[in-house]
Amino acid sequence: MLVSVRSLLFRAEELSLTMKVYNLACEQNHRFEGWFSSEEDFLAQSARQQITCPVCDSFKVDRLPSAPHLNLSAAKSNSAAAGDAHLSSPAVAQIQQRLQDMARHVMENTEDVGAGFVEEARRIHYREVPEHGIRGIASPQQCEELAEEGIEVFQLPLPIPRKQSLQ
Repeated sequence: MLVSVRSLLFRAEELSLTMKVYNLACEQNHRFEGWFSSEEDFLAQSARQQITCPVCDSFKVDRLPSAPHLNLSAAKSNSAAAGDAHLSSPAVAQIQQRLQDMARHVMENTEDVGAGFVEEARRIHYREVPEHGIRGIASPQQCEELAEEGIEVFQLPLPIPRKQSLQ
């Protein structure tokens, strides 16, 4: 939940900015980061189902193994600094912009059928309804079943529109 993340960031200021960053994944293997003030804070929020996947809103979120963060900024060489420069290069910015444009195009030119995606895809394939662009939710098994029927689908992670304000 973005609201809980925001409250965590506020609490971080009270705790001298000591944060634990965990790699997380939902049951559909969408991977994302979570920032917590402590291990106990992570466990408490997880138990109260306050941690959700930003892609599919699943509450079934697990912590992934991760390496510890080592602050080696003082030992950073010029070559490493040069290596970081490519991450903010115009090419990376251009790719990010194109991905955003593609996601916006998909959102604007398809109908969100949500959990009815599989049924609607079949109706379009079997010409029960006129062909039109759709997007929605389907499990990997459902996507496999559609493929076996000759119905081509692909997965494109898009943000789920929120009904409430993020502020």
